[in-house]
Formats: sequence, structure tokens, C-alpha cells
Amino acid sequence: MIRKRFISCCRKRKFRASRLMHSMDLRTMTQSLVTLAEDNMAFFLSQGPGETARRLSSVFAGVREQALGLEPTLGHLLGVAHLFDLDAETPANGYRSLVHTARCCLGHLLHKSRYVASNRRSIFFRASHNLAELEAYLAALTQLRALAYYAQRLLATNQPGALFFDGDEGLTTDFLREYITLHKGCFYGRCLGFQFTPSIRPFLQTLSIGLVSFGEHYKRNETGLSVAASSLFTSGRFAIDPELRGAEFERITQNLDVQFWKAFWNITEMEVLSSLANIVSTTVRVSRLLSLPPEAFEMPLITDPKLTVTISPPLAHTGPGPVLVRLISYDLREGQDSEELSSLVKSEGPRSLDLRHRPQQAPRSPSLIIHIHGGGFVAQTSKSHEPYLKTWAQELGVPILSIDYSLAPEAPFPRALEECFYAYCWAVKHCTLLGSTGERICLAGDSAGGNLCFTVSLRAAAYGVRVPDGIMAAYPATMLQSTASPSRLLSLMDPLLPLSVLCKCVSAYAGGEIEDLSDSDQKALGVMGLVQRDTALFLRDLRLSASSWLNSFLELRHKSHPKSVPMAEPMRRSVSEAALAQPEDPRGTDPLKSLTLHDLNLRGSTETSDTSELSLSAETLGPSTPSDVNFLLGPEGTQEEVEAPDELNSKNRGQGINASFPEGFHPRRSSQGPTRMPLYSSPIAKNPFMSPLLAPDSMLQSLPPVHIVACALDPILDDSVMFARRLRNLGKSVTLRVVEDLPHGFLSLASLCQETRQAAALCVERIRLVLSPPGPAPPRPV
Repeated sequence: MIRKRFISCCRKRKFRASRLMHSMDLRTMTQSLVTLAEDNMAFFLSQGPGETARRLSSVFAGVREQALGLEPTLGHLLGVAHLFDLDAETPANGYRSLVHTARCCLGHLLHKSRYVASNRRSIFFRASHNLAELEAYLAALTQLRALAYYAQRLLATNQPGALFFDGDEGLTTDFLREYITLHKGCFYGRCLGFQFTPSIRPFLQTLSIGLVSFGEHYKRNETGLSVAASSLFTSGRFAIDPELRGAEFERITQNLDVQFWKAFWNITEMEVLSSLANIVSTTVRVSRLLSLPPEAFEMPLITDPKLTVTISPPLAHTGPGPVLVRLISYDLREGQDSEELSSLVKSEGPRSLDLRHRPQQAPRSPSLIIHIHGGGFVAQTSKSHEPYLKTWAQELGVPILSIDYSLAPEAPFPRALEECFYAYCWAVKHCTLLGSTGERICLAGDSAGGNLCFTVSLRAAAYGVRVPDGIMAAYPATMLQSTASPSRLLSLMDPLLPLSVLCKCVSAYAGGEIEDLSDSDQKALGVMGLVQRDTALFLRDLRLSASSWLNSFLELRHKSHPKSVPMAEPMRRSVSEAALAQPEDPRGTDPLKSLTLHDLNLRGSTETSDTSELSLSAETLGPSTPSDVNFLLGPEGTQEEVEAPDELNSKNRGQGINASFPEGFHPRRSSQGPTRMPLYSSPIAKNPFMSPLLAPDSMLQSLPPVHIVACALDPILDDSVMFARRLRNLGKSVTLRVVEDLPHGFLSLASLCQETRQAAALCVERIRLVLSPPGPAPPRPV
């Protein structure tokens, strides 16, 4: 009962902080925060020489300094942000998002400062807890100030009205090289998800704990997804130590290769989890996995149906092969149980059996939805997206065909595009088998799937075949070049789309990542085979990890025995545990907070640290020692990969800082060692079938009506804004709806909270506009 009351109280505080942020203008908020900071600073200075009081006074001094320095920059960005909106009814772009995020941080600090001012004399005031939270948000505010200065630099460098830098690629690379050296761990600890709606933050915290636990065990067991079993029993210390979680999260996002993200995102593909998702999702009559044979067929030309064009099967990289698609329908419709369609069904085991009594067939729907899933081009299948697709099938009463395209890096561009185009043409030609007459066809996709929706339509127009009647794209990626934009600055703190992860996924799709399969047996299994194999291994390792967890308790009971045998591999200690054994730094900082788990293990319990922070807003830690576990990117570098911060000597770094930051301001720099990520774009990223934003006007003119649903806090928001602006300037029919306070990928979180359900409903509404366009207005009575 006490725990429930405490959780309820914390949630109420978060909602109050959110309301406070929305109800005050920027200048009033800054002035109120500065006044409170000065009052708290004076109070704790008067409390004597105690270390905690001194640190509290120091942190409020830092809050005052950063708030006063940040306010003019935010005011300038807000003053010009309207110049980059799509229109007056759609006030959204990366500059607005950055200002909003900074206001959220200021709002949290204002709320916490008021709490401290009201309760600092109470005997129940938890000084250490409040100090840790204030220091975390001060670090976040410092980094946000750096991002605001970077945004100013983009504003001065970009062409008028442009959100993406389209000049010398060398300047973009220099900018990104400096940007990736910024410290990020503070955004993944206590401050995780502070910019999002409060109802989604517990999910993000759970996700981050699972990520760092998964990353610690990745490739130790050589069983792919089965490391999740071990992660379940080692995540406790990441839950109770936010600083440790933040440091590990930063290390993982900077250094792990695309195969790690592929494995982590594919956890939702396991039969155990997918079965649980199906239990709570909408029940549909039809959910069948089909395998389309790689056979060429003819399609009529839209200009002259008497003429045809040959649609060849996908050939790129791996040669001809079947394309998997999933048919979902709330009702059993005519054609969906035909022998011709049944011959294409691919067995999924017991899950595909339907022993229920089949009702009378419903007539064919006049509409059809062709869906392309997201996943960064490297992960997931239609199974991950099936829960919300079932909801669409029920609410719209339309059959849905979701395409399972081949994934990078094993199948880079243009394999996915070829497969999606082939499946689209097959669906148009055989729509009667799918339970539709095909009068209206909508292409729908999210993230990478949104990109493929646009490029499939462009390819259909290039072939001269029927294009869809409309496109609904949720948070699509339309620019796959490594280029800077205001919204992409938010990737510094985004737990779902960090910059390094975004770049690695794009590089894999462009063919820059090398396949890393341990043996030929894995290649032969394929994606679904690996999923089934790893599900069995997951259950096995779950049992073994439980036994190991129990044995660790038994070992701890004998740990103090003088004759006990030392462990072969010393147990990693948490940052908090190691900090208790360390003498307090004279300046009150805790250098161990920035070290990785492996660093702490190497230092030992008796070693002290000589490293200290220069100030509350500067970090000068050296690179950490990489882990012995071989899951980092290989040491061999290419011209397209950059190491930071080692590659930046002090002279070059100083010049970069002076070019962006005012004198005396020093943002915190990452202490996680070399960061390996592709910064130079592959020339293929300029291909309009890969980056539709770069397509010439003549190609974009062929697109059907486009409906985009984007997220205001998404690092790829500017992709949607600029793409919509290009279509609007060409006179094309385009709408852009931007949802507030939600992260990238909200469709997969549709059942999580009210805000995600409303955003998912908006996507359904946009699809309905394609399938049932509004008719002409009735004539006015005379």
C-alpha cells in the first residue's frame, strides 16, 4: 500500500511538472528558476561546511548559470522557427522540438527547485536523493544548451528555409564528428524520457534496463536471442542505479554493431512473446503467412490497359527467391479460403491452425491495405506489427497484406524495394484472392516502411503500372544521408533512435555493414528459422540462468569464509557500490559515475581516481578500456568510419568548440572511448529510390495523395516536414499531422497508454481518408 501511494505521488509530481512547463512562457520560467536557484543556493551556503550542503549549493549555482545562458538562444530559435513550418496550421520542425525539449528540462528543474525550497527544512527531506536528481538534470540542461548552440550554427549555415544541410559534405562530417563526442549518459539515467508524456516513461525505463542487460550478455552464449534469459536475472542493479544504467546505455549505443540491434529488436519475434501479444490483441478470422513464388507476371499499363509490362521477381544480391507476406482480415471474405490462395500458405506451426467454426463468407471488400513494416531496414517482420494491424482490420473492415521484405545487412538496398514492389504488384493483380475488389488501394507503413511506401509508389509510376490511391506514412525516413538537421540533434537523448544506431542502420541498408553469421547453418535457417531456434534456446537458457542465479545466492553465503575459493571472473560492481569505497573528491564530484562496468572491474577496490571534472558543465575523462567480451565493432577501420574523441586532437576540438559555443561554456564530453560509426554517406544514399526527399520534381509529381503522421520529438521529424513541403510546393495533395510528447515507433506501443491509442487512431483516420475520400460538396440551395 505504501509503495502504491509513493508511485502515485511520483506520477502526480511528473504531471504537475508537465502542466507547469506548458503554462509558462520561456522568459517567465527562466526568471522563476533563477530566483529559486539563488534562494536555495543561499540557504545551503548558510548550512555550514557539510559536503552535501556544499554540493547542493554548487548545483543550484550551475542551474542558474545554464538557465541564464540558455534562455537567449532558445528565444532566438523560437523567433525564427515559424519560417520552417509546413503551414500556419502545422507548427512543427526540429527547431521547435529542440526548444520544447529544453523547456521540459527547465520545467523539471523548476518543479524540483520549488520542492526543495518548500521541504529543505523538513526532517524528512532526502538531501542525497534530491542532490542526485538535480545533478542529473543540470547535466542534461548543459547538454541541451550545447544542442541549442549547434542549432544556431545550422541556422546560420543552411540555406534559407532548409532544415537539412545541403552544402559541402566535408562540413557536415566535421559537424557530426564534433557532435558525437558529446556526453549522452545523463539522458539515459535519471532523466530518461523526461521530454515524453509521463505515462510512457515507465516503459522507456523498462526498455533501457532490458537493453543494457541484454548488451552485457550479448554474444557470450553464442545463441542469439537466448541471451535474454540471462538478462532477466542480471537487470536488478541497472534498475536501482540510474547512473550505471546511463553509462552502460551510452557505451552500448556508441560501440555495438548493427547485429546487436538486429538481435535486440527481434526479441519481439520470439514465439513466446508473440503468442502473448496475440492473446491480448484483437481476434481476427484470417491471419495467414503466404509465400509468393518468384515467377514473372504481366501487369497492364495505366495509360493503355491493352499493353502490359513484365514484373520480374526480386534479383538483387541473393538472386530469385520467394517473398513472404501476411494476410490479415477481421472477417473471412470471398477468395480468402480459395485453393489457389491456400497453395501459397506457409506453415507457422500450431499457431497457424484455426479449428474454429468458419462462418459464412463476407463479400469482397472494395478496398485493400498493403502494409510495409518498420524496423530500421534491419529488424522485425509483420509478426511484430500484427497487434495493431489486427485493430486496423477490425476498425476499417478491410483486408490487410503486410510484406515481410528481406532485411539488411544480409540483403541491402535495393533488395527490400524489389521485394516490396513485387508483392505490391502481385497484390494488385490478385486482389480478388485477398478478399478485395481493389477499387481503392492504400499503401501504409511506419518508419523504414514509410520510406518503402514512397519508393514503391515511385517505382510503380516508373513502370507505368497502377499507383496506390493514397499513402499513409507514420514517422517516415525520407533522407538517408548522414546529414545534420535540428530534429536529428535530438538523437543525442532519444532512447529509441540514438544517432549512432540511426547511422548504423542506414549504413547497413546502403551495403556498408558486413554480414556476421558464425556458420553456414545460420544462413540456411533464414530469419524465421533463427527465430524458432532461438525461442527453444531461450527457454533452455531461462532454466540454466535461473539455476545460475540461485547458485550465486548460495555462493554469497560462503563468500566471507576464509577458505572460500575466489571466482574465476570477478563480479562487476555497480557504480554506487564502488563509489562508497572511494574517498570523496575535494570538489565533490564523483569521477566513477562516468566509468563503464569493465573499467570499475579493472580499477579494483583499493584504487583511487585522479580524474576530476573541471566544472559542473565540463568533463575531461579519458577514454575507457574496452570490454574483453568480443562484441564491439572490429578494429579495422574504413574511410567511411570515424573514431572519436581520440581522433580529435585538443587543437581541433578547441577550434570546433569556439566555432559553436560562447567563451567560457564547455559541454560535457563522452568518456566512453572511441566511437565507431559511419559519418560519410555512401553515394547510393543519394538515389531517389533510397532517399525520396532527394527525388527530382518530375518523380515526385507521380505520387498519389500523401498523409504523413509524425512525432514532434522524433529525430527524423524534419524528414516528414521537408518532404511534405516539397510535395506542397509541387501542388500535390499532402497532409502532415504531428503528435506531441510521443517517441518514434508509437504504433507498436498503441495499447500502452491513452496518448499512443489516440495517435494510432489518427493513423487509422488518415487511412480512412484514402479508402473513402470525401465526395464533392453538395450544391448550395438557391
